[in-house]
Amino acid sequence: MDARRKLGQQGAAAVPPAAARLPRVQAGDALPLPIRHTNLIFSALFAVSLAYLMRRWREKIRSSTPLHAVGLAEMLAIFGLIASLIYLLSFFGIAFVQSIVSSSDEDEDFLGVGAGAPAPPAPCALLGSPAAAPEKMPEEDEEIVAAVVAGKIPSYVLETRLGDCRRAAGIRREAVRRITGREIEGLPLDGFDYSSVLGQCIELPVGYVQLPVGVAGPLLLDGQRYYVPMATTEGCLVASTNRGCKAIAESGGATSVVLRDGMTRAPVARLPTARRAAEVRAFLEDPDNFETLSMVFNRSSRFARLQGVQCAMAGRNLYMRFTSSTGDAMGMNMISKGVQNVLDFLQDDFPDMDVISISGNFCSDKKPAAVNWIEGRGKSVVCEAVIKEEVVKKVLKTDVQSLVELNTIKNLAGSAIAGALGGFNAHASNIVTAIFIATGQDPAQNVESSHCITMLEPINDGKDLHISVTMPSIEVGTVGGGTQLASQSACLDLLGVKGANRESPGSNARLLATVVAGGVLAGELSLLSALASGQLVKSHMKYNRSSKDMSKIVP
Repeated sequence: MDARRKLGQQGAAAVPPAAARLPRVQAGDALPLPIRHTNLIFSALFAVSLAYLMRRWREKIRSSTPLHAVGLAEMLAIFGLIASLIYLLSFFGIAFVQSIVSSSDEDEDFLGVGAGAPAPPAPCALLGSPAAAPEKMPEEDEEIVAAVVAGKIPSYVLETRLGDCRRAAGIRREAVRRITGREIEGLPLDGFDYSSVLGQCIELPVGYVQLPVGVAGPLLLDGQRYYVPMATTEGCLVASTNRGCKAIAESGGATSVVLRDGMTRAPVARLPTARRAAEVRAFLEDPDNFETLSMVFNRSSRFARLQGVQCAMAGRNLYMRFTSSTGDAMGMNMISKGVQNVLDFLQDDFPDMDVISISGNFCSDKKPAAVNWIEGRGKSVVCEAVIKEEVVKKVLKTDVQSLVELNTIKNLAGSAIAGALGGFNAHASNIVTAIFIATGQDPAQNVESSHCITMLEPINDGKDLHISVTMPSIEVGTVGGGTQLASQSACLDLLGVKGANRESPGSNARLLATVVAGGVLAGELSLLSALASGQLVKSHMKYNRSSKDMSKIVP
């Protein structure tokens, strides 16, 4: 129980000692009423005591009375001065130290270096510059490989022991080859900076996978033109999205709106009884406690700002879903640190609360969940466009009525028959995943990020087509994770959202989310048109599959 109460999960942020639990004070932050009253009392005590002592000492100097001769009133004034000074220093001093600590801890990931550019990936301090592997491994490396194969040297310590990431990857790769008896010739080893991913993106590397990147566009979105990078191995995907972009551009462009922006994390705790769990829930959801909870939550970052807490119960288990803004980061680590602060704070008042896990799946991360479909997670975006009748016929090779009917029968009714959760679309996941991989997002978060409902309806007396995609949980960031890798950083730069935005924190990530939704809009429009016109199989045979008649080939 004690181990779980201390939240032994790997990756959980260290918690400051009890003395550091005073809320972080920042410009513009509102203090809870009791704290404001206490601050006023001690500030007044400090001012009155100092004024009284200064007046008394001035009188003593004029009357040549020794300063060390003090009466009861002066002793009380000195005591009040010292007590108020200690309190004020402890309150505001700790907050100042916390701001410095948090600035040097996590916020470095979100502030650019120079003119808004992200800091270059810091090379491992252990490493020299990677060198090309010789054709034959030297004797020393042979001995290391043999030791790894025999289990005498753990593979995961190679980078630390050797001080060379490229060399460590080569030795590990050779050890894997000998253990498995499988050649890995098609997996490239050279040409990659392994120090840039050490301790950040991957462990135990033995090479890297090459993925082609295509560009669809221009996507005319909110009056700006974007060339959308897409990493995929599916033929026709980029071409189809590009056709959708053309149709949108020739019809005047698409518009988007970000409805919500907040990442979630939902720890689960167990209380002795359901009644006790309900008490904790009432405390968390009480509006009068929100300011205090916000200050405790926000103190670990200059960008994390608590937006709300939503609770659910299963027996005596309490699930607490925290929602927070996270600047230009996707924000899972940032919000986890804030949640940890609140959990420690709560256990002062609820010592019988047993924290089971920092994540209780009510978040919900990398899993299809109705809570994300309904409440949203990350960025909630709607993107829409009006496609002109002539564009539907000329570019999309179909007609408005056929598209509307297909969308109703396939995307809406068909998905309902299948019992889909957030899948009322043609292939949103295709575009989301391709952009995610190209721009360094977490590919597994395409699960909830691809939640999308595509709506089509005829307008202007049935001549033109109104199309929209509603995506409630696009989880993206422009700093942290894979965004700092050279290739992914270049793709973000192509979109103009590389790194953190100093003037308006969070705006780069929100812009990236709208581009993702715009790409989905283009992809949906084009695929539905291909289906309506019967061109899907033909186009895939042309760009993605062999057209040979396999029945005529003799084995």
